[in-house]
Amino acid sequence: MNRNDVSETLAKVPAVTLGFWGIKILATTLGETAGDSVSMSWLGETTSDATGWGYLIGTGIFMVPLVALILAQIRAIKFNPWLYWATIIASTTAGTTLADFFTRTLFTKLDHVDQAMSYLLGSIALFACVIGTLAIWKRTLGTVSVVSVSEPRAEWFYWITITFSQTLGTALGDWTADSFGEATFMGLESGYILGALVFLAALAVVAMLYRLTSMSRTALFWVAFILTRPLGATVGDFLDKPLDKGGLDFSRPVATVVLLISMGVLIAVLPQRAGKAH
Repeated sequence: MNRNDVSETLAKVPAVTLGFWGIKILATTLGETAGDSVSMSWLGETTSDATGWGYLIGTGIFMVPLVALILAQIRAIKFNPWLYWATIIASTTAGTTLADFFTRTLFTKLDHVDQAMSYLLGSIALFACVIGTLAIWKRTLGTVSVVSVSEPRAEWFYWITITFSQTLGTALGDWTADSFGEATFMGLESGYILGALVFLAALAVVAMLYRLTSMSRTALFWVAFILTRPLGATVGDFLDKPLDKGGLDFSRPVATVVLLISMGVLIAVLPQRAGKAH
């Protein structure tokens, strides 16, 4: 079977199953801890010497493997689960540092707004990026369905949208957790836990809409895809943020390695098949 025959029958992204969503949530949590390991721990953005520009430097670092993996994904003849999920990890780590640049540097340092407003402005700007990319994709190819991702133009749109959605999700997670302030849950002072519960509830609503209504499956997919990112971000922050800020103060690199191993086990154990293309 040649490349054209394959592209006519199979997409180069996985079928959307329960296993897909489980691995996706692990990947987003991993992206948060890995991104923070570089920008906050290595580049010192949580120290007294922080300049705010470490987030942009971290984004540049993560963009190199992201672009390389996207190119490899496009050149691949068929769906490869290890390549696909490696690209997802690259997009979610780049999304973490890029979102932090938007919400912790761009608006706070250049527009001199407070942190709460910066989270909001960053989320709005990144939401506009996601909607704009989807609109151009729809106008160019006629559909934004993931099962159409079997040729290079669709793949580029897919991965650009994914990266913006990962970035938006991080900003939404930070904004939500920050909005809870010092609220408590079951005796724990953590906006991260409450934020995670908010996004779990939102995902449950999306699942109900999928099961009980005839709403566009494509729209519901992208809503769920975006919402899994802030869920992972808030869980990741809960794991690695200091105790006095509502986290568990786990080592970011150690948490990243544990999540990476867990994700690898799921990829190896759970069935991974390509989605059927239109």
